[in-house]
Amino acid sequence: MKKRILLALVGALFLYGLVKIFFPGKATDQSTSSPTFIGDSSLLKDPQDSVLVSAGSHYQISKLGEFFLGGHYRDVWAVPVKAKVFDMDKAQGGLSIEKLGGGMQTTSLTLVDSSGRRFALRSLDKDPISVLPPFWRKTFVGSFVRDQISATNPYAALVVAPLAEAAGVFHPSPELVFVLPADQDFKEYSNLFGSKLFLMEEKFTTKTSLTKKFGAATDLVSSEEMLKRRFQSSRHRIDQWAFARARLLDLLISDWDRHEGQWDWAVYAQENEYWYKPVPKDRDQALCLYDDGLIPWLATRKFAARKFESFHPSFKDVFGLTINAAFLDARALSEVSLVDFRRFAREMQFDLSDSVLRAAVKRMPPPVYKLIGEETFQKLRSRRRLLVQTAEDYYKILAKEVAVVGSDEPERFVVQRLSQGRTVVEVYKLKKGNVNGEKVYSRTFFAVETENINLYGLKGDDIFEVRGTASKGSFVRIYGGVGKDQVSDKSSLEGWRKKTVVIDDAQGVQVQAGSGTETKLSETIQQVPSFVRVRQR
Repeated sequence: MKKRILLALVGALFLYGLVKIFFPGKATDQSTSSPTFIGDSSLLKDPQDSVLVSAGSHYQISKLGEFFLGGHYRDVWAVPVKAKVFDMDKAQGGLSIEKLGGGMQTTSLTLVDSSGRRFALRSLDKDPISVLPPFWRKTFVGSFVRDQISATNPYAALVVAPLAEAAGVFHPSPELVFVLPADQDFKEYSNLFGSKLFLMEEKFTTKTSLTKKFGAATDLVSSEEMLKRRFQSSRHRIDQWAFARARLLDLLISDWDRHEGQWDWAVYAQENEYWYKPVPKDRDQALCLYDDGLIPWLATRKFAARKFESFHPSFKDVFGLTINAAFLDARALSEVSLVDFRRFAREMQFDLSDSVLRAAVKRMPPPVYKLIGEETFQKLRSRRRLLVQTAEDYYKILAKEVAVVGSDEPERFVVQRLSQGRTVVEVYKLKKGNVNGEKVYSRTFFAVETENINLYGLKGDDIFEVRGTASKGSFVRIYGGVGKDQVSDKSSLEGWRKKTVVIDDAQGVQVQAGSGTETKLSETIQQVPSFVRVRQR
């Protein structure tokens, strides 16, 4: 322990020295610098339709600095590009301010048109200082963290939109705009938003934002709302296969930051059910390049901040790309098979042809394309070629432990153990008299891929049936949840390990145990581990 503390202190002192060298005179308590306007400043007083501006010339450092801190996309941030001047009175037929937004890094504003459609104005440059504890914000650590924004490609979202379109994934269509200094249309926010580059795009958050691209959709909801509905009733279903396709696109473009807050969901009514299709947003981390400097390379190793995966011709660490999305993946991909993933990957390889990739990359401003266009195109081509293998790797990560989750309504979980280590799990709605209704889940698991299958009944009086004889199989853990549950285990596996585990409160479950049943019954339901439906971020 003392050795680790000593190494940490030495590392901190080393980093402090580097920051003093590479960021001389830079105040760590100031907000992110504004873009550099190029040209006659009189244009700002008598504005034209567009201006020439760089997104972040303040990220330029010496070659020695790049060796330690990374070259990243510093040249891309510094190169002047042509941007349309934003006019709130003319954009989308006229917009008004609804509210100030933004997460811990982005400056953003929600705008609304006369019909109620919402749009987001999101800054290209970020200020991640708020992710640090207050003590560190005015230190060398704050300078280092701010500098690493240069690892992101500020124009990546422009590239992603046509790729998503070709892949059949919903997407916004961002537009690059520049807000003039002291633009009075921004009222009290004019100083905050003036002299900055932004991406303006649709916000797909309510039914007023539904366009023709969504077909028969009836509403748009957040991930939190979607998950709440999904677990309240089995009538609410996630289109897991559409989500799998969207996630493969994430992998292709190396977008590792795909937590549940990065998705909205289009709602489709089908007979007596509601299906939810994913609508991704916020592509800040697509095509990022973190690991080309000594310090960020060390910081992004598997033993450190593994999730900061970089965009290279090959996939360095598929697991790292999935860390931020693991919570949502576990809830929205539990039914997708290896065959499905392979098929989606092959379809995407076909849909994202060379001409599509080239056209997408050319959506970057011409000066940026001149710098990195061909390199980005070649990386996308290479990653496309590897997509089937990457999809298989992704599936294997997901398959190690799978949650099969019911709802607050009564369901029947049927588990059949078969030869060759196969375990079939099916879930049915329960009608009166415990008669099976519609099947709402079906998947075949393989012991070589899946060690644990966790069944969650949630609320409702659920029935769990485990049967079949086999030589080997996955562990099946049954969490009955609230309600009067019934568990029947008539299965048989070779070996001494008991692989049907019942976890519930003693008063809330009736167990017909078999030779391979283990019961872990608590005195109260509060002592039983519960399934997390929605997490607070």
